Amino acid sequence: MRQRSGVTRAPASPSPPRVTVVGSLNTDISLAVPHLPGPGETVLSAAGAVIGGGGKGANQAVAAARLGAAVRMVGCCGDDEFGARLRAGLAAEGVDASGIRVVAGAASGVALITVDAAGENSIAVAAGANGLAGPDEVAAAFAAPCRALVASAEIPAGVLAGVLGRAREAGTTCVLNLAPAPAGAAGLLAGGVDWLVVNEQEAAAVLGRPVTVEGGPAGAPAAASALARMGARHAVVTLGAAGAVLAHAPDATGAARTVTVPGFSVASVDSVGAGDAFVAALAVALAAGVGPADSVRAACAAGAAATTRRGAQAALPRPADVLAATGAPWPVAGP
Repeated sequence: MRQRSGVTRAPASPSPPRVTVVGSLNTDISLAVPHLPGPGETVLSAAGAVIGGGGKGANQAVAAARLGAAVRMVGCCGDDEFGARLRAGLAAEGVDASGIRVVAGAASGVALITVDAAGENSIAVAAGANGLAGPDEVAAAFAAPCRALVASAEIPAGVLAGVLGRAREAGTTCVLNLAPAPAGAAGLLAGGVDWLVVNEQEAAAVLGRPVTVEGGPAGAPAAASALARMGARHAVVTLGAAGAVLAHAPDATGAARTVTVPGFSVASVDSVGAGDAFVAALAVALAAGVGPADSVRAACAAGAAATTRRGAQAALPRPADVLAATGAPWPVAGP
């Protein structure tokens, strides 16, 4: 059964919500395999490799644009053919790529992805130019106004810290996606952040303790509450097909109120990019004025829809795709 959403639509606006994404750009090389290879194991793919644009930041930028936002992408790529294709791909999606710095002599990021028959994936990443992001990218993130700013990992933690600090000074709503969670991730929350999005493994890395309980998500509400107490005004722990848990900042009694948002039952074939669709959808909904819990519901629907197609950017949904896959209408009006 599909879950019908009671999400309210955002107020009508004469212009699309503005979202800036600071993060990575990669070329994804994907293989569909019968099962994920173990150590020392070679697994043969029955299909050819699929090569396309990826990287958490670029995926989030494309997803936000498809869901109705006016998007700027900030990050780094190399002065190679991969970098040129990445920038052209973003431009073709309507993303403003003027904030992407081309680093002379550097190789663009590359991700090697295997996806099994159940849609689970294993990913290895060569950061390349993404690892060279620095103060220029912090400045570029604030070179134009936006209603929501997404800062995602796969770039140096110092850039994330700089972006968070500037966002606090400017009063800009910031969505921090610690995927993967860098060393010292807890320190990034100490100064405060509007929204934190992590999955169970990333939450465990930030907290320094396991989140799952007997193989299930029962520990997610406590984890989200703990993350909120660490400095996130809103902490989201995503649970894949099971949905997500949202925790709000502690009240005067020290309690962090949590909301469990159920997932959507869909025919999943590939989970690559689903987390990026979730983060982008959350940012777009927030930028459009949708409330916190409804924004998380919309993000769950977008993430679920992304799993119904193969590929990373190729699978990122538009509003009609979200409705078709989940039965949930996208709450943000199109441009």
